[in-house]
Amino acid sequence: MATLPNPLPSLVTSGLQLPPGTLVDETHDGPWHEPLLWYADGPATPDTWPRLLAEGRAVGLLPVLLDGGTRGEWPENWELSPGMTSYPGDHDAEEVLGELWEEYAEDELEGAAIEPFGPDWPGLAPDPSVSDTVDAEERAAGIVARLTAEDSRMPGARAALVPARRSADIPAAIGWTGPLNYENDVARLCAVLRSWEDRFGIRVVALGFDHLTVSVATPPTTVDEAVAVAAEHFAFCPDNIAHNTPDTLRAYADQYVLGKESWSFWWD
Repeated sequence: MATLPNPLPSLVTSGLQLPPGTLVDETHDGPWHEPLLWYADGPATPDTWPRLLAEGRAVGLLPVLLDGGTRGEWPENWELSPGMTSYPGDHDAEEVLGELWEEYAEDELEGAAIEPFGPDWPGLAPDPSVSDTVDAEERAAGIVARLTAEDSRMPGARAALVPARRSADIPAAIGWTGPLNYENDVARLCAVLRSWEDRFGIRVVALGFDHLTVSVATPPTTVDEAVAVAAEHFAFCPDNIAHNTPDTLRAYADQYVLGKESWSFWWD
């Protein structure tokens, strides 16, 4: 996978004002030849993101929250597999989604569940119709502040820095295997994240063992747009709909896509 020069080995001399943390080079196949990420030893706070974004970007690092969940599963337990990962730029988002839709739509959802679409891939959703623009980094910082609040759904989430060209590439840069057995080369899904980054201003703000959360600067604002995006979500992560409530594209679009400032995905 093509990457930028990795600044993590010289993190101590980089001048960044970081809390105590850990460099991770352990993968599913043993130690990697260089660190894949740095993450803090203690919980993140709502003001963590803007500081790490500004400092990390100056040396080629991007921030992300890591969620250990109730079992405390941190990256050392994630079966990171960078050797299985290609380069996101080598894949086309529409081709990836089309292949996945045609493979899973007919098996996972039937009849009215995928209306107004059928078993054939409906194509990418249109760009959202918006009158006001929101800065993608400000939206990401706001979502991170919510995720790290005392009553959040990610208590104890930790800040991390990853050597990546763009936020959408973070899962591929560390060889994340959250969607394993659904899509074994996460770079293909990162190609979709790149497309969402371009169209909707997403940022990858949190990763867990098998789940991912993105902030959304310009979410769909009409029902038709939201349903079209819901089709992309289904191709990207069928479990979001097939193994969840609501279990139809229309209901999912209304509850989780329309006007929503963050999207979350979970692979069984």
